[in-house]
Amino acid sequence: MNGVLVRTDDEVYRVDSVWLGPPRATFPWRARYVSYGVGLLVMILVMFVQRRVGIGLDFFSVAWALVLTVVVTRFLGQRIDYERPLGQVVTLFGHEVRGPRRRTAVAGGPVRSGHVRLGSVVRPAHRRKGRARGAA
Repeated sequence: MNGVLVRTDDEVYRVDSVWLGPPRATFPWRARYVSYGVGLLVMILVMFVQRRVGIGLDFFSVAWALVLTVVVTRFLGQRIDYERPLGQVVTLFGHEVRGPRRRTAVAGGPVRSGHVRLGSVVRPAHRRKGRARGAA
């Protein structure tokens, strides 16, 4: 039995708005327009965090910021498509961060007196000083 290949219209939606550049002068990579915007915002954020942490502005800090920007932008780019645009991903992230959480910390518990030291009562400081003077 031959398998029947059913073509869907999904290919229409898979067309990305990609700038390929002028003829014979294209970028060596393919990136959507939204990736350039996300990359710019991520680069600014990474460089801001580097300055706040105390990392100076030199070749290696900019290089590592660029590498981190590419990694984060590619990660976000895999989650952004025509069915889930950037605004929806940002909104979803905000809801996840601010959403209600189940409490895992215990507010109370059994009270035990094993850590309490039993013994003689400590007298106030003014009584001890007055007694020491009278004995001398």
